[in-house]
Formats: sequence, C-alpha cells, structure tokens
Amino acid sequence: MEVIGRNREVRRLKDAMLSYKSELIAVYGRRRVGKTFLIREVYKNDMILDFTGLYKGTLKDQLINFHNQLSIRNRKTEPIPKNWFEAFEMLERYVNSLRSKKKKVIFIDEFPWIATVRSKFLMWFENFWNTYCTKRDDLVVVICGSSASYMVNKIINNKGGLHNRISHKIRLMPFNLYETKLFLKSRNIKMEHYDILQLYMALGGIPHYLEKVKKGLSVAQNIDNLCFNYDAELKDEFNEVFASLFNNYGSHITIVKVLAKSKKGITRAELLKQSNMKYNGYVSEVLQELIESGFVTQYVPFGKKNRNSLFRLSDEYCMFYLKFIEPHKNQGEGVWAKISAKQTYKIWSGYAFETVCLKHIAQIKKALGISGVFSTQSSWQNNNSQIDLIIDRDDNRINLCEMKFYNGQFTIDKAYFENLRNKLNEFKETTKTRKGVHLLMLTSFGLRQNSHSLSIIENEITSDCLFEN
Repeated sequence: MEVIGRNREVRRLKDAMLSYKSELIAVYGRRRVGKTFLIREVYKNDMILDFTGLYKGTLKDQLINFHNQLSIRNRKTEPIPKNWFEAFEMLERYVNSLRSKKKKVIFIDEFPWIATVRSKFLMWFENFWNTYCTKRDDLVVVICGSSASYMVNKIINNKGGLHNRISHKIRLMPFNLYETKLFLKSRNIKMEHYDILQLYMALGGIPHYLEKVKKGLSVAQNIDNLCFNYDAELKDEFNEVFASLFNNYGSHITIVKVLAKSKKGITRAELLKQSNMKYNGYVSEVLQELIESGFVTQYVPFGKKNRNSLFRLSDEYCMFYLKFIEPHKNQGEGVWAKISAKQTYKIWSGYAFETVCLKHIAQIKKALGISGVFSTQSSWQNNNSQIDLIIDRDDNRINLCEMKFYNGQFTIDKAYFENLRNKLNEFKETTKTRKGVHLLMLTSFGLRQNSHSLSIIENEITSDCLFEN
C-alpha cells in the first residue's frame, strides 16, 4: 500500500535523510491514525532496526523482544541483555558493524510502553542519543507513541537529557476529507461527497476504520456492518481506544461523555460541575491529554480571552458512538437504516457537520478566495443566538458562517430569515465591531435562490469545497 496524503509529514521525514547530522524525530497521534505505517513505508529501504514496545510488558519481556528484533537484523549470537544499558551497547556494536555510509533509520515504536518508571529505559535512551548518536552524522532515530501526553511531556518538553534534542516533532492527525476521498479511491471505493461526509461523521478520518469499509455497499450498510451488527468490529472500540492511550482512563471517558451532551462547547467551570470533578492539576492534565490526542478542541469565543475558552468534543467516532452505537448495540442487521431515517439523526448530523467544517477552515478560506488574508477563527454566543464559526479577517471584514447539512438544496424560509437577521444585528450591537459583517452560507448541495437568500447572504459555498487539498 502507498502512503495516502500526508504530504507535509512525508516531506519532513525525507528531509531528515538529507541532513548533514543525525536526526531525532518524535511522532505522536491517537491510536489507529497510521503512525507506524507512515514511518515504515517512508523508511522501508533505510531501516536497520524496527522495534515495537509490548503493551503491559515487563522489563524482561521488553528486553527479550528487543534482543529478538535486533538479532534478526544483526545475525550474531549475543546473550539477552539484563538491562537497557547492555541493550543499547548491543545496538551500538551492531551499528558500528555496518559499512554503509548512507543514512540509517532506527525506529522505536510505542516508546511509552517501554519507558516504565523502574525500567530506566528513558535514561539510557537519552544516554544513547547524547553520547553515541550525536557523534555520528548518519543516523535517523524515530520514536513514536500513541500516548500524546507522554510524548509531549516526557519527550518533546523533556527537561533532562533530551531537552531541545528533538529535530522534528510530527503530530499525526486523522485524514481530512480530501485524504479520506483519496484513501477510499485507492481501494476502488467510489462515493459521492455527500456519502463520504456521512461516513466521515460516523468514523472520522481514522485510516484503520476506513480500511474496513467494503466496496459495493451503501454508507448505511457499511455503518451497520462496522458499528451495529452482532460481530461489528467497531462497536466496542470506544473503551479500547481510551484503555490503550491513557492510564486511569475513567476520568477521560467522564469528560468526553459530558462534552458529548453539549452541542456548542462548554466552559471549564461548567465541565467540572457536570462531571463532578474539582479543579486541580490532575483534571487539567487529563483535559490537556484529550486535546493533544485530538479528542477535544479548545477555542476562545469572539472578543474573549483564554480564560473564557470553551471545550468541545471533536472526535467523530466518539460523538457517534455515544449518541447511537452505545444505546443500540447488538440489535441485528438494518438498525442503522432505521435510525438514520429518524429526525434525531437529522438534528445530530447538523451538529456533526459543523464539527467537520471547523476542521476544514483552510478549505473554506480557499473557497472564499482569502487564503492569503490573515484571519482568526472563533465562535460567539449571546442569549439565544449562537454562531459556531466566525472568520475575523485582516482586510476589515468578518464572515459569520452558517453551516447546514441537508440532502438537497437548502431554502431560507421567512422564519429562518428573521432568525439570521436578528443574529446579525445582535452580533453587531453586542460586539461593537467596526468591520463589515457578512453572512456566509455553507450547505451540502447549495442554496435555493429566493428573496430571503438574496437579501441577507453575502457568500454561498457548498461542502464540495471541504474536499479540496
């Protein structure tokens, strides 16, 4: 399989091979996002060691695994190391035995699983990098982990032997819609944009989930097979994801479940109140771990400061699981076809569509022709009015974005026209902005032109723009 998308990440990995010195690269991202595949595919011809930590493995287990992986490459008989000092000495002897002068890649996957406190793995890895690797100019060492909190706190922000030693840090995010379309196409799965959007709102851009989509089946059939049937592969993925990523993951799930009930994002104080938690360092750490892992998004409302930040659940699979999969498990075939026809799904899909749009701001700006204009993005709410996306531009304009997911052309009727007009006027009066304020409409299949739309909508774009590179 070839690497789909990931152009920026591939370029950075390849650039490391052209460097005049040894490079240390940290790659992190949530489980199933494709980190290991990316690294192995880019470096498949340059890898001299590919070592993966064992989940909940003991020190002895990890050392035996390291010895086995190195022995496959080295083809020399050496005793199993008793500790990581001996293990890295063994690795040094192996590297010294290689005659090639070209760049060589050492890949350590699931680094956090190996680096338990008593193992002293991190200490001896720091020593290996500082006393051996930095004296050479032909090594690229890639360390990778799904635990974003560990990779950020212990590696990227390391205060010890790895302080400022990371050459490149790569946070691998789920596919965007452009990459998702490419991925499906690479598997000969042809879907219209509207269908891909429905699939994306259920599974997100996780490659491991998307590769389970079957050719020849409708979106409803695929979602049924993956999430609702008795043997559905993703029906229990929710708990497995958190268990594999975080220690004491109960608090993470509690926060995610509270955020799933809020459609517009909530403040830290409200989040703590609804989750029955007290504000302390641990809760702050849990929240930061969820943000770094891509499950939660933090954003500042228009005209506010960081302390007024709102938190919103932004992982599509988690949203879909808590709303539909968990309450309807093991109900047999055809469950999703019934659920998706109900008004409940139509209302939920509008919120899910907004979440998807908020991840594709660059594509929206491109469609507006303002990619080169500096802007900030935020939301705004006041009394009964809510605007989920505001693009505040340096060219003295503000776009208030309305996003509607609908299976045909969307019509602005009189009631909705009045709602938009009131929202526009209230925003201007409350914020006292001197910039020109204009309404932007982003819909699935376009806007039906009538007197209401012509008099209030400045710009109109469709969801097709979200699929741009």
